[in-house]
Amino acid sequence: MLTAAFRRGPSCASAVTSFRQRSSPRFLSAVSTSAGDDDKNDDDDDDASPADVDDVTTGDTAPSDAAESNETSDVVSPVTPSDKPLDAPSSTATTAKSTDQPDWINSINLRPNEVLTQLNRHIVGQASAKKAVAIAMRNRWRRRQLPAALLKEVTPRNVLMIGPTGCGKTEVARRMAKLSDAPFLKVEATKFTEVGYHGRDVDQIVRDLMDVSMALTKKRQMEKLREEAKLIVEDRILDILVGPEFSGTKGQRESFRGMLEEGLLENQELEIDVPENLGAAAGGKDGDGAVLAFGTDSNSMSAQAIGDMLKKLGAGGGGNRGGGRPGMEKKKMPISEAREVILEIEIEKMLEKVDLKKEAINAAEESGIVFIDEIDKICSSKDFNSKSADASAEGVQRDLLPLVEGTTISTKYGNVNTDYMLFIGSGAFHAVKPSDMLPELQGRLPIRVELSGLTEDDLYKILTEPEANLVIQQIELIKTEGVVLTFNDDALREIAKLAAHLNKTVENIGARRLHTVMERIMEEISFQAAEMDTAEEVKVTKELVQERLSHVMRTSDLSKYIL
Repeated sequence: MLTAAFRRGPSCASAVTSFRQRSSPRFLSAVSTSAGDDDKNDDDDDDASPADVDDVTTGDTAPSDAAESNETSDVVSPVTPSDKPLDAPSSTATTAKSTDQPDWINSINLRPNEVLTQLNRHIVGQASAKKAVAIAMRNRWRRRQLPAALLKEVTPRNVLMIGPTGCGKTEVARRMAKLSDAPFLKVEATKFTEVGYHGRDVDQIVRDLMDVSMALTKKRQMEKLREEAKLIVEDRILDILVGPEFSGTKGQRESFRGMLEEGLLENQELEIDVPENLGAAAGGKDGDGAVLAFGTDSNSMSAQAIGDMLKKLGAGGGGNRGGGRPGMEKKKMPISEAREVILEIEIEKMLEKVDLKKEAINAAEESGIVFIDEIDKICSSKDFNSKSADASAEGVQRDLLPLVEGTTISTKYGNVNTDYMLFIGSGAFHAVKPSDMLPELQGRLPIRVELSGLTEDDLYKILTEPEANLVIQQIELIKTEGVVLTFNDDALREIAKLAAHLNKTVENIGARRLHTVMERIMEEISFQAAEMDTAEEVKVTKELVQERLSHVMRTSDLSKYIL
């Protein structure tokens, strides 16, 4: 029966082709809509009734499932409003507000203790900085539980972290980004220039944050729609194999369905039309690739307009290749591979009904976090009366003022308001003091957190306590050669002692000094490991550490004076 069914394949395929030209929207093939279909859909949307628009809007802002709320972290169970202690005070207004929450609210509901626990797994010490960050993250969730009248009045308390280099400021930000699914962006203050100079202006911070928010929103919606799309994929494959369900091939269709479920057709090849931009990042459908070819910034409004024009002209998808529809290409692949491709196509179709831009803007405005590193590098000391001519200095501070205070930035997704974004500044402040910043910018970073320098004990803890510490990294790297590497405890103590001594006598670079010391110790072992016998054991002792670093310790007092 299987052979006979495949012999009838060409006639069935031609029947499917003729059927697609006159079929109703209820039966969709595994082919994504073309540019012409998009225009038609746009016209249909314009003719939609007000009731339909209200239904779509209501659906976009509906709260997510209970299962969706558990996707925040693999380790920590997210906290929902119902998880509060029984004696926690509650108001009628708050309860009414919490019943209508956006989907992204579940990504910022970690409790401060949970944030602290996760940060302690990777960062040693700096309890004050961890607490400040944990409270700031929790306040994002608390604000969303307030009544509507009070919601607009509560603004985030921005943070300024001050501490020597290598003490963990940037690492705190990096771990924050992994903990929270909220839009998070880390930028270097020195990469921006004053408005009017060649370079990037600070408005680009918000545009980059919107790109992150759009990608997160699309990912969240795709996961939400994936299960629903999986139910459609099998029918789409059967449509290609035997034709639509009502075309008089019901018996044949059911026999093919049984073979699909048993996995007998996994190697059978299908020819499907695949969009060329399938799997592109959020916003990629707008013709960004074509715009960048002209050297235009894809985040600008003019780039968006050019992309829309090229899309309507059919140039955005790369033309009409192989006789297919514009922006499509025919591909032959086995059903085992086609299943995932068709799933992505179906999810993309479903996403067209979701207002991703609106949700992404809302997420960026309400839960966006911007970490500005090296903020001290755009300050100039007030001890000198001369003005700095650096385009990346005080002028950048003036440009940051409205951004941190709250303003509206135009992006390719629409206007974005920064009133409720959380800004965290960080700097070592070696050559300048925090008071050298513009007074207005100091006032916009009200919470000051001072991080302490690392002691010998802190360096020893960094070598042993974090889950992916330097010692484990070296052991696993050498293990790939079949060699067993071990470190004595007294050797680790000696490494921490020498690193602390070098920080005091040469230059204090914090925990980064451990990398220098460890590489000097491991240099010869790493070179010889590939030639060693399998299961050979190499032990790092205190004497070996002293031997490898003896030359460094002798010349450390003079090295700081050598150019």
